[in-house]
Formats: sequence, C-alpha cells, structure tokens
Amino acid sequence: MSVTIHLAQQPEADALLGRSPLAALTGMLLDQQIPMEWAFTGPYTIAQRLDADDLDAHRIAAADPEEFAALLSEKPAVHRYPGSMAKRVQQLCQYLVEHYDGDAEAVWRDAPSGRELLKRLNDLPGFGRQKAQIFLALLGKQFGVTPDGWREAAGAYGEPGFRSVADITGPESLVKVRATKQEAKQAAKKAGEAGG
Repeated sequence: MSVTIHLAQQPEADALLGRSPLAALTGMLLDQQIPMEWAFTGPYTIAQRLDADDLDAHRIAAADPEEFAALLSEKPAVHRYPGSMAKRVQQLCQYLVEHYDGDAEAVWRDAPSGRELLKRLNDLPGFGRQKAQIFLALLGKQFGVTPDGWREAAGAYGEPGFRSVADITGPESLVKVRATKQEAKQAAKKAGEAGG
C-alpha cells in the first residue's frame, strides 16, 4: 500500500500515512478535539520519537504505559490529551496484535463487504460508528479499498462532497471540509436554539 495523502499537510507525515496502514489508523484515532493536521501528523511524530521509520503495533503494544505516555507528552505534544491518547493508541495496537497479529492492513485486506469492514473498524478500540464510517470512506476514496457496499456502509461520508478527512486531497479541499463542518455546527446550534 502506498498512496499520496494530504491529511497532515506536511510531506514526511503524509508520506508515512500513505504507506503505513497503522499510521493511517492511528491518525484517525487521534483525530478528535484537535485540528485534523495535528492529529494526522501524530503518527509521524510518534515514529520519530521511537527512532523508527514506521509504527510497529507489537512494539507499541508492549511499551511501558508510563514511558509511552511520556513520549506523546514531550513538547510539542502529540495531542491535547497526550496521556489518555497514549493509552488509546496502545489499546488499538494491543487489539491489532491480539486479533490481526499486529497487521493493521489485515483489518481491511480481505473484507468481503462494506458492512463487514464497517463492523471490523467499529470493533477497534477508540473507533465509534462515526469514526469507523469516516475511516471506511477514507479507505474507499483515497486508498482504493472498495469492497462491495462500501459507500453505503460509510453513510453520508461515502458520498461525493466535502464532509470529512476522507475528502481532503490538498489545501483547497481542506478549506471546503472546514467550511462544511462550520455550517453543520451553526445549523445544529440554530436547531438547538429553536427547539429549546
């Protein structure tokens, strides 16, 4: 697997995301409560701090939790909540080791359908339904992972448009996705005010 990705908006970090299934999964895991570029730069930062050119699920799963949390907490921190996210990254890697022998790509490599792939993603620690649907859309739109029914399983994120990270292919699409998210937030706020 090696594709051109523009989620981190930083060449080295994006190159890692494009060639490393575990880095892509980890970036998606980190993508909450911080800017998307910061989240998707996280896997590269972690790899650098581990003095490695890729993430290794076995190594991360086996790492001392306090040391791994300290690694993510170094300045600049990998996430706004580096301690709790270090725990989540380790839980993800432990799950991958236990269920997929540490091979992140195995989550989707032989998925017979979009529904089954969504279930597999939803089973990952730290992946709720929305995150699983967004990552499924990312796999389909940018990584060429398109089992039967993937668009339907991804819901609205599988449709054309600028709804999520799955639709970001460069700086211009990033601006469009941010605008769409802002509009959705404002609409939800107005709906809340009208209903209250």
